[in-house]
Amino acid sequence: MSADRARIARLHRLERIRAVARRNALAAAGQAEARLAQLQALAERTSAMISDYAQRRDAQDGAALQQAHRFMQGLHGIVGNTEQDIIRARAIADQRAQEAASAERSRAAVEDRADVEMRSLARKLASANTPTGGRRKRD
Repeated sequence: MSADRARIARLHRLERIRAVARRNALAAAGQAEARLAQLQALAERTSAMISDYAQRRDAQDGAALQQAHRFMQGLHGIVGNTEQDIIRARAIADQRAQEAASAERSRAAVEDRADVEMRSLARKLASANTPTGGRRKRD
């Protein structure tokens, strides 16, 4: 019986370790999602700036018009780079979400094994304490 109890204790320790790994994976997934959201917001703000500058008609001369055009080209470059960053961030966020799901499955599997072991031990203890109904020999 003590071996069964030791196995259950080991499984509970493993479950706690897997729970910590799950929390870490969830935190990493949350950070990746936050980074993705930041990049998407940056792309939206930069695109809005491009739209605003494209609608401006206040250039006083050709030099001001060229300067506005160069500025908008720079904004287009930022949007392009940000879109590439978004693609990478989305892939990382998806990977972190998969890791979090895997960590949860791993933790749940250990929890299930511990529950099975505890039920098995409880049955053994119950059967050991239950009289069999047989007659005792009289001396």
